[in-house]
Amino acid sequence: MPRFSSRTAVPLVAAASAMLVLCSCSAGAGTKSDAAAPREQADLVAGVGSAKDSAGPAPAVEGAREGGTIRVANLRDYSHLDPAKIYAGEAYNTSLLWGRQLTQYQVTDGKPKLVGDLATDIGKASDGGRTWTYRLKDGIAWEDGKPITSKHVKYGIERTFAPGFEVGPPYWPQWLTGKSDLAQARKVYGGPKKDGDFDRIETPDDKTIVFRFHEPQSDVPFMAAQSSSSPVRPDKDTGTRYDLKPFATGPYRIVEHRQNRSLTLEKNPHWKAETDPIRHQYADKFAFTFEKKELNTAQEILNGRGDGAATITTKNEFPPELIGEAERDPKKKDLIVDGRRGAFTYHLIIRNDRVADPEVRKAVHYLFPRQQARQALGGPRVGDIATTYSSPAIVGWESYDTYPVRPTGDIEKAKRHLAKAKKKVERLSYAYESNAVNDRMAQVLVDAFAKAGVELVTKPLPLPAYTNEVLRGADPKYDLWMSGSSVDWPTPATGVPYRFDSRRDSLDNDPRYRNPAVDKELDRIARTGDATKKAKELIALEKDTIMKDVPVVPFLHQRVQQVRGADVGGAFIHPIYGTISPAWLYLKKS
Repeated sequence: MPRFSSRTAVPLVAAASAMLVLCSCSAGAGTKSDAAAPREQADLVAGVGSAKDSAGPAPAVEGAREGGTIRVANLRDYSHLDPAKIYAGEAYNTSLLWGRQLTQYQVTDGKPKLVGDLATDIGKASDGGRTWTYRLKDGIAWEDGKPITSKHVKYGIERTFAPGFEVGPPYWPQWLTGKSDLAQARKVYGGPKKDGDFDRIETPDDKTIVFRFHEPQSDVPFMAAQSSSSPVRPDKDTGTRYDLKPFATGPYRIVEHRQNRSLTLEKNPHWKAETDPIRHQYADKFAFTFEKKELNTAQEILNGRGDGAATITTKNEFPPELIGEAERDPKKKDLIVDGRRGAFTYHLIIRNDRVADPEVRKAVHYLFPRQQARQALGGPRVGDIATTYSSPAIVGWESYDTYPVRPTGDIEKAKRHLAKAKKKVERLSYAYESNAVNDRMAQVLVDAFAKAGVELVTKPLPLPAYTNEVLRGADPKYDLWMSGSSVDWPTPATGVPYRFDSRRDSLDNDPRYRNPAVDKELDRIARTGDATKKAKELIALEKDTIMKDVPVVPFLHQRVQQVRGADVGGAFIHPIYGTISPAWLYLKKS
């Protein structure tokens, strides 16, 4: 699990200012209504498209019209716009406006499908999955009209090896060098400016790029959708300044970026819809503003004040203070866009080396009052109660319930497992980030544990201390804490093997789970050349072995609510990136 990336722990489920991160689902592109998605929805996972699906243009959004300026009001500017440094779902999502990758997710009626973006398809494997070949489309161009070539894709990927790009995804450096340790990978190759050409990436002609991996890599088509798979033209590589204004390949280009103030996009005249199966170019302009309070932004949008009717938020969550107002007014309620927060799940982490007796961990599972805890955080709007570790949004997911329990908990079953424990348990410790909602949830847990005769000693911490001491700390002195996690693409390949491999350090394996049989099986599955088979085997390992040990207690498959102006059409929560996706938006009036 990469360090605090798109799979970063998210301790604040219900905080209005929570940063939005990776990956499923809601009302989708092309649907007839912009209203919030229904609570009952199908489990959506990414299908795989054909070369025909990859051709372009993108499926039309019903009712869409062209023209006007869509305004995006977010509390914070982007930490990174350089495609090699982007590693968060909302930034991935927004960067689709100006950036293209080898592959990407086409969304129709809320359903995602992986297709070729710059490439003609999702890639062709050979040599048992050790070699992957991509062919670029005709007619793809930069914002100045010059053609995008395979050498530009190669250079963009080679940059990810260089110092300064550690904040981005690690997979190209790791997979192409065969080194799981990123520092060691960079000793093999240190980027194009330091070490020149990298022979593991071949460009036999301007349209073909070949990747040669040391081991079979069945998830390359999904990884190739990450922003780090974007081309970069060497003559436009401005170093650290590229982070503020990357050169465009998508339907829009950045004309001005005033850091922490505004970001202005206009149409890219050299983008061709017939080459792009993903994006649209309905609006004339996107005008982003930053640093405005979330509550004020949401009020303006709900009430249509000023530019509110033409405004959306892509980072901000809908403020809980306005939920009552929206519920009382159907027109305002219709402006809330609801969906799953990608593949994010929220768990009660049990530190297995401190709570080593599986009977005690089972007792914790039965004691945990999921329904009451969710209500303390804000109710059903924050997520659907989970019985599985992995999210329904990923390939291979299977519904299961290892130790069935009522959402309210089962004190009597908990007592029975505590009675089987090798050593009497009188108290456990619980650390959490202190704020109003988390304080309420902590009290819910204290009350539930007390009913079984266990004192839950709480340790409320301010966010910096909670992050550094618990989430990032090598040795937090607590038994229990809450943590959110996701995957870097919609398969379990970057979830289960990271959190439950005993050979990984505590920043990945935060429960400190240890099972040699699981380690051995993870090694075997890693060599699987078929992504679908690999996903199914990982989910089977999760269901049949790992969760029987109760290393964590599943809590929520998280949801997110954002808000759109009354004149903004095409708004939906992206089924992979978990935020409103600008690439499908249009103005009903302009």
